[in-house]
Amino acid sequence: MEDVALIIVMAFVVPLWIVMHYITRWKKDKAITPEDEGLLTDLRKDAEKLEHRLNNLERILDSEVPEWRQKYNDPL
Repeated sequence: MEDVALIIVMAFVVPLWIVMHYITRWKKDKAITPEDEGLLTDLRKDAEKLEHRLNNLERILDSEVPEWRQKYNDPL
């Protein structure tokens, strides 16, 4: 009887425990770390600066060379 209980534990309980353990670890590791959050904030600020620069360049081109959009097939 002890052998049957040991086989059941080894065949079902241990593999299930291992799978549940790693699922828990994967979910825990999925969260964004504070370093990642800081990096994303920096990237967002850089993207906003680049967008502002691009808008300024387009504004300057619109005033200096009004037909530049048609010449380069810009849909805007």
